[in-house]
Amino acid sequence: MSSSSSTKAGKGRSRASASVTCSRRAGLQFPVSRISRSIKDGNYAERVSRTAPVYLSAVLEYLSAEVLELAGNVAKDNQKARILPRHIVHAMRNDIELCRLLENVTIADGGVLPNIDEDFLPEEEKGKGNRSATEEL
Repeated sequence: MSSSSSTKAGKGRSRASASVTCSRRAGLQFPVSRISRSIKDGNYAERVSRTAPVYLSAVLEYLSAEVLELAGNVAKDNQKARILPRHIVHAMRNDIELCRLLENVTIADGGVLPNIDEDFLPEEEKGKGNRSATEEL
């Protein structure tokens, strides 16, 4: 009657099982524990629920994935293999919701969107953009 203490370590858990992080439990890539610590250390509220950092992690992960996907598309359109700050700015400013969310954000080395006011264009170029497709035929 030897007890098998090597396979069990209290309350039915095996000793060899690895601990499961909050991020893995939630199915996220962003660190839930680090965000929880940041919320608590920031003194935003006296008490913080257990689900608040999970929700915030999910939102941050979604937004970063959205920006990276759009910036990757812009980089691919410009035949570049690397995402530059300029590509992130183009992605943000060309998407309506992201533009509204990040309207007061400045990205270093991002530049601005190319835009020339019609008043500064020569007369023959002003008319080109205003013609419809039926007039050209």
